[in-house]
Amino acid sequence: MRTTGYEGGVTTAFGSPYHGRVSAIDLARAERADLCDLLEEVGPDQPTLCEGWSTRDLTAHLVIRESRPDAALGILGGPLASWTEKVQNDAASQDYGKLVRLVRTGPPIWSYFRLPWVDGQLNTIEYYVHHEDVRRGGQDWTLRDLDPELQDFLWDRLKLAGRGWFGSVKGGVTLVRTDDQGGEHKAKSGDPMITLRGTPGELTLVAFGRSAVDVDVTGDPDAVMAFRQARLHVDAADMMPPEE
Repeated sequence: MRTTGYEGGVTTAFGSPYHGRVSAIDLARAERADLCDLLEEVGPDQPTLCEGWSTRDLTAHLVIRESRPDAALGILGGPLASWTEKVQNDAASQDYGKLVRLVRTGPPIWSYFRLPWVDGQLNTIEYYVHHEDVRRGGQDWTLRDLDPELQDFLWDRLKLAGRGWFGSVKGGVTLVRTDDQGGEHKAKSGDPMITLRGTPGELTLVAFGRSAVDVDVTGDPDAVMAFRQARLHVDAADMMPPEE
């Protein structure tokens, strides 16, 4: 795994070790660096999995998230959403190369996201998900072979926060990890129960509402259909068996 600091130097362990091998901050900074490389490669006008956002819009979002706390408060909606949209649109009008450089060099020294714990625990997921948003924005995409340390980190986060991430699902949700490590976790109790099978990386993307994923959904047929329509954006007609 490539691990880089904000200024581009290769490093090994930022902060406390993660699973005795690599720190969560290493994971966050590796995803940040790889995403920035991809943003530079594809340019500002490529589609992403974030509805209505080009790569330019997504890059502007990452910049204001870390450097404009007044605007970051409206990212999830609410009364400040219109202000956030204005600030993001203003940021998106800047030179694209400059935006990517701002993301690559990391949060300002005063930013909350510069704190080691926040960088590792929050930015790892943020940058992993947005990395995949760019990779999978077009029609042709392939699964990325994730580092085992990143898969382990994402599985731990699913176990810790899965109940909240799948809170809107009616009924229960069981997660089954299908990589070499294996594992099962009941993210949410309830009836009927559905089971999601996939790698931690793919299950994380589903938890964050992404539909371009490699995940198997089984359980009560009506509950499976409702989940696939709501979370995977699959049309009901596409899920009906063909007529004999």
